[in-house]
Amino acid sequence: MTEMDEGHDRSAPSEQRVEEDVQAASVAFLLIPGFSMLAYVTAIESLRAANQIAGRQLYRWEHMSPAAGSAAASNLVEIRCDGELGPAGHDYVFVCASDEGGEFRDSHVLAWLRSQAARGARMGAMGGGAFLLARAGLLQRRRVTLHWAYASAFREEFPEVDVHRSLYEIDGPIMTSAGGMSPLDMMHAIIRDVHGEQLAVGVSEWFLHTDIREGQKPQRLSFQIRMGVNHPGLIRALERMEAALEDPLSRAELAQVAGVSERQLDRLFLAQVGLPLSAYYLKLRLERARQLVLQTSLTLTEVAIATGFNSASTFSKSYRGQFGSPPSAHRLAWLRRKRGSA
Repeated sequence: MTEMDEGHDRSAPSEQRVEEDVQAASVAFLLIPGFSMLAYVTAIESLRAANQIAGRQLYRWEHMSPAAGSAAASNLVEIRCDGELGPAGHDYVFVCASDEGGEFRDSHVLAWLRSQAARGARMGAMGGGAFLLARAGLLQRRRVTLHWAYASAFREEFPEVDVHRSLYEIDGPIMTSAGGMSPLDMMHAIIRDVHGEQLAVGVSEWFLHTDIREGQKPQRLSFQIRMGVNHPGLIRALERMEAALEDPLSRAELAQVAGVSERQLDRLFLAQVGLPLSAYYLKLRLERARQLVLQTSLTLTEVAIATGFNSASTFSKSYRGQFGSPPSAHRLAWLRRKRGSA
């Protein structure tokens, strides 16, 4: 008996949780070129481990891509795909996408996603995959999440969707995760709900995943860790600033949020953030604007409005001062690079 076999014998109690007549669930991974290898691996390895610990095939999977052949991840590692999108139905469909999800509009793929949902598949997305589910019309009145870097662009395109900044969301047949390591937590919840707590815990322990996170945990580190900020009032002000980029708050309003005077708030910013309040707020707004310029087809006027600028000319001047080129040139250069790497 091998060392791995011995390790799985120790997980024997998990095997007793699986009903003998359970049929293997069919899982389709739709890989959009440029997808995150990390997010994909955490999901598929969870299913592989569930099969191994259970001692039978609970899940079987196929890899699909918009074109036959293979799909390259963002790290250029290629995954061989099983074929073109076909009419066969699946129990689960997971869309794996990163930056490319923001501009992906292949009508054939979107129609296939709708057909799978109509056949009763549970539809999932990782990272930027939520864009495809939304464009397929599958997210109305659903609670969803996606990576924080894509959230602004997503909200601009789909204001009617209930977007949360959580690790993962499971709302009926719709399952979305923010990407990164969060699919590992989402798959724990999916396996637990179908096959029981014991098997889900066995999968998590096999991957040394000892801190199983609930879906509502935040995607980003706290300001204390991210920026070294420790003043409670300053933290409240920073949180409100991140949430109010379209309609920036005044210094007086932020001071009220922080519970300090405007002068004290200015001192706190210089001491703990390293920038004046106004400079930091402008930096935040321009970083959001950069995401919208590169990830969406919004006009520059729409981007300006979405990030709190009164005019496109003021926005363009501020953008150039921050990033070294105007937003129009930045977008054009980005599109050329994408075409060149396609």
